[in-house]
Amino acid sequence: MQVDKLVLYMHAGSGNHGCEAIVNSLCHMLSNAPLVLTNSVEEDRSYSLAAMEKDGFCRLVQEQHFSRHKIAHILYYIWRMLTKDKESFIRYRYQKVFPCPLYRKGQVPLLAVSIGGDNYCYEVMVKDLMLANRAFCNRGGKTILLGCSIEPKLLKQPGWKEDLNRYTRIIARESITYEALKQVVPEEKLRLIPDPAFTLKKKEMPLPEGFVPGHTVGINLSPMIQENETEAGITMANYQNLLEHIIRTTDRQIALIPHVVWERNDDRKPLDELYQTVKETGRVVLIEDASCEELKGYIARCEMFIGARTHATIAAYSSLVPTLVVGYSVKARGIARDLFGTDENYVLPVQQLKKKEDLIQAFEWLKAHQKEIHQRLQSVMPEYQKKAMEAGREVEKLWEEFSSQPKI
Repeated sequence: MQVDKLVLYMHAGSGNHGCEAIVNSLCHMLSNAPLVLTNSVEEDRSYSLAAMEKDGFCRLVQEQHFSRHKIAHILYYIWRMLTKDKESFIRYRYQKVFPCPLYRKGQVPLLAVSIGGDNYCYEVMVKDLMLANRAFCNRGGKTILLGCSIEPKLLKQPGWKEDLNRYTRIIARESITYEALKQVVPEEKLRLIPDPAFTLKKKEMPLPEGFVPGHTVGINLSPMIQENETEAGITMANYQNLLEHIIRTTDRQIALIPHVVWERNDDRKPLDELYQTVKETGRVVLIEDASCEELKGYIARCEMFIGARTHATIAAYSSLVPTLVVGYSVKARGIARDLFGTDENYVLPVQQLKKKEDLIQAFEWLKAHQKEIHQRLQSVMPEYQKKAMEAGREVEKLWEEFSSQPKI
């Protein structure tokens, strides 16, 4: 495999530890180090990808940002106005693999893997996803959309079918997305393979005082969930009531665990708000920011887990921890259905929070069924993780096929 020609793109940076977990786990599957085009090398080198780069599992390359290069922004804006070449912005962004960003012609024998997970669910990102897909293909490359979740209703929008069919392969991480994609993409292009992060290794750090292994409920809350609530304040009210309920009715400890720490979208803010209301009880610990492997190490030592971030719950599932997902999109429902045959009781959509006791009721069901849920995860997880490893094999197989073709 030519290391320089296999690239991972649409990596938002390791401040989102779900993004970090995808890159970490996928790179461990590949026999040679891919080039990782990242929104923030600084973030990546603050966590687990620093050691992975040092050990030869990947090579991190900073994307170009127009916001940091005003003259370049003006130049490319004028170029786009004159030529209608919208892809030029993408070629500038990824100029490490587009050596002449202002020119569209030429062959670049590369396999570009979009690893953004549910990026297609966010309207603000779709334009760049489509432009990047087209830019890589127009320069002679091939593209893969890996580990994706897409709301089925979005597939009916103009331009989506054309864009998705441009990918050589689309790997859906759960069955709801996979079944929906079959309506717009030939089945031979599709694969159903669990998220690579199900294979993420854990790293167990010393536990803070008050975290009792096997007798602590892990809690994750995100601003993203709060943004999707249908009644203002209902999410925080449910979480506060849940903490008070656990403290009042059980002898379990509670660990508040963040999984995204971007300034614009930081789990620590709502978790700290929760912590301040109950810290005097001595029953709650607030976990500091850490790498995805270290966070999985904390989550794996919980008795149960209630999580909003998808990859926090993936860390729990893959560690056989009975888990309730407070979800807002297709990814939570799809993963739960694939693991348990249903998402009922395993996923509580934030849009369905109406009363401040709703989360308590869901927790009580989880607590009552935790033994059988653990047994279910223990039964299905080995095969599920084995299946997840196919993501790496799929990428390498396509690279071998592509790289062996003569280039014009």
